[in-house]
Amino acid sequence: MLRHASYLVHSLDLPRGEPSVIMSIWRRLTGKAPAESLAPQRLDYLNEGLALERQGDYEAALTSYRLAFRDNPTDSRILLNMAIAFTKTGQVDEAIRHYKRALELDNTLGGAHYGVAFLLLKRGDTAQAAEHLRAFLARPPKGADADRWVRHAETALQEIANSPAPEPS
Repeated sequence: MLRHASYLVHSLDLPRGEPSVIMSIWRRLTGKAPAESLAPQRLDYLNEGLALERQGDYEAALTSYRLAFRDNPTDSRILLNMAIAFTKTGQVDEAIRHYKRALELDNTLGGAHYGVAFLLLKRGDTAQAAEHLRAFLARPPKGADADRWVRHAETALQEIANSPAPEPS
């Protein structure tokens, strides 16, 4: 495109070597400066993944989350979203691994404590699940649905406390 702008300058017998003329023509043709048009555009893979997840396409969401994590390897929110998507696709081991990795990056992620706690409960690992439930309840979330999640966590923790201890093997 820049070559076309230069051609116009020469063919219309405009002042040669004046970058401002070429730039002006370029902007009118493309709507942006040459460097701006050549710069790679970064996609927002996290939001793309969230949108795909809302549509129910969890496998595609996981691909977007992987790309987002490649660009931001210390973003615990991406790992949290990956864990949720892995849970929804029935990949429990991967979900637990991603929840725990998210917590390594940010131990205050209530959603990660909550999510991993209930996956561990399903596996029968009540001791670890109770630790995560207590961590979740130590910093309860705020918001419209928060009371429901807090009550659910409190009930689960109470059930763990009231259940008989497993017999030694």
